[in-house]
Amino acid sequence: MTTDDYKKMADTLPHQPGVYQFMDADEVVLYVGKAKDLKKRVSSYFGERKHRAFKTNVMVKHAMKVVFTIVETESDALLLENTLIKKLQPRYNVSLKDGKSYSYICIKKERFPRVFLTRNIIRDGSTYFGPYTSRSTLKIILDLIKQLFPLRTCNFALSEQNISKGKFKVCLEYHIKNCKGPCEGLEAEEDYLEKIAQIKNMLKGNFGAVKAHFKTEMAKYSEELDFENAQKIKDKLSAFEDYQGKSTVVSSTIRDVDVFNIASDEKQAYVNYLKVVNGAIINTFTLEMTKNLDDDEKDLLSFVIPEMRQKYNSIATEIVLPFETLLPEDNIVITIPKIGDKKKLLDLSLKNVKYFLLQKQKQEIAKLNKQTPAERILRTLQKDLQMAELPMHIECFDNSNMQGSYPVASCVVFKNAKPAKRDYRHFKIKTVEGPDDFASMKEVVFRRYKRMLDEETPLPQLVIIDGGKGQLSSAMESINGLGLADKITVIGIAKRLEEIFFPGDSIPLYINKKSESLKLIQQARNEAHRFAITFHRNLRSKDFAGTELTNIPGIGEKTAEKLLSHFKSVKKLKQAAREDVEAVVGKASAGKVFRYFEHRE
Repeated sequence: MTTDDYKKMADTLPHQPGVYQFMDADEVVLYVGKAKDLKKRVSSYFGERKHRAFKTNVMVKHAMKVVFTIVETESDALLLENTLIKKLQPRYNVSLKDGKSYSYICIKKERFPRVFLTRNIIRDGSTYFGPYTSRSTLKIILDLIKQLFPLRTCNFALSEQNISKGKFKVCLEYHIKNCKGPCEGLEAEEDYLEKIAQIKNMLKGNFGAVKAHFKTEMAKYSEELDFENAQKIKDKLSAFEDYQGKSTVVSSTIRDVDVFNIASDEKQAYVNYLKVVNGAIINTFTLEMTKNLDDDEKDLLSFVIPEMRQKYNSIATEIVLPFETLLPEDNIVITIPKIGDKKKLLDLSLKNVKYFLLQKQKQEIAKLNKQTPAERILRTLQKDLQMAELPMHIECFDNSNMQGSYPVASCVVFKNAKPAKRDYRHFKIKTVEGPDDFASMKEVVFRRYKRMLDEETPLPQLVIIDGGKGQLSSAMESINGLGLADKITVIGIAKRLEEIFFPGDSIPLYINKKSESLKLIQQARNEAHRFAITFHRNLRSKDFAGTELTNIPGIGEKTAEKLLSHFKSVKKLKQAAREDVEAVVGKASAGKVFRYFEHRE
């Protein structure tokens, strides 16, 4: 992946936390990384090479694209990165063993519950809070709980029977006031459970009363000028306020679920999929679809979900969706959450799919902005004329004659919105007598495309006929006769009001006079007219060069042209009456002509 490739996607990267994946041409993940700011982090791979490790340069060179997943916090990014590295085992990541890397606080399901740190989740009814990405923060929280709510740390089976029989004795923890001795019945179970309820509130984030308690303690120490203890309380309060106790991407309350969300615009629909196994996201993917006329988002989800589940080998029996939809599998439970961890996952999926949609829209805008002038003009012309194809190859026809003499036609060719002069063609009219522009147009259009078909030359996407409805109808006779009506767009342009006519439609199209597409049509029309006139003049000049009229003293080329155009030949001119010649070129020139022929005889 080059720096130029990165520049094309740079504007679509968000300044948000998330996980990015470098992939090769076969979409094999080469590297997974986390970022507090995705745009800044990914851009660092495309700076100066001398500041990057050799292995990093090799990885970037083999990468073909970068995909990313947005999350809520930097801690979530760390957790998702950890999960994806274990699942995908990318070549350029440090190999992670599939151990339990997340820390949780467990409130054990037992009489007089213990509260302790663990990496293992045992689904025995115990309550788990986490995961926690910072061990130091977690230690502060546990110390805080221990200070505020003295609990037992022993693993004795404190049943009523065991306590009443006096099987246990209080330990050192009781004597240093870290425990109130429930093992000897010195603390009522009701009081102990009230402390557990308060701890749960704290770990859920409901610690308003705790904060008030700490502030009171700080104020008391400050009044006593015991600033050391006041600072300790402040540090604990800050740590408690900042800790990340719940994660969007890893949850101890969720097992195996598939999460889908959808976003769409007029043409495209995008479906985001999160595969959650044992409470952790192990796969994320966003699918792009082209919509038909009236595709409903519910129908699109019904179509996509079975395909995605099969592709990622999902066996989850629960699917989290934003709304009800029909699925072919009968044993699937559809959940539409309003609150809780599943709702957070659904929101995360929606956030990613909306950003993917925004990313695609930005790419389209960037593509339009980076178009060459020629491509921009042709796309405008395609839209104005409602063409199915981009008119990369345009041909324009025009006729030229002078009072029926020297009838000719021209065909000019534009490729990529520019004149292709090597491909210009001119025609001498062969089958038409007199000044019949319609018949002449029919003849040259037929000759042009009959030859292209015979030679199997690529046909143009657009043909422009210089003239109104009559000229266009004549051209279409040949187009229809050759069976090309469905293969070529043909239009006529009338000079007076620059009206655009389509075959079989009497109502003209008026393109904005300032439009680049109309200017291209006019340029082709003017070029065809110029080329036809030039060919016509060259033919006349060639004929005049061989006539004796230009040898008459005082008779120039223009006068000779007038005489030949009117009388058709020198022979007929000699037979004409003097008055008729004077009517064409005047008495002086007529006198010179007659004196010349008299001396020649």
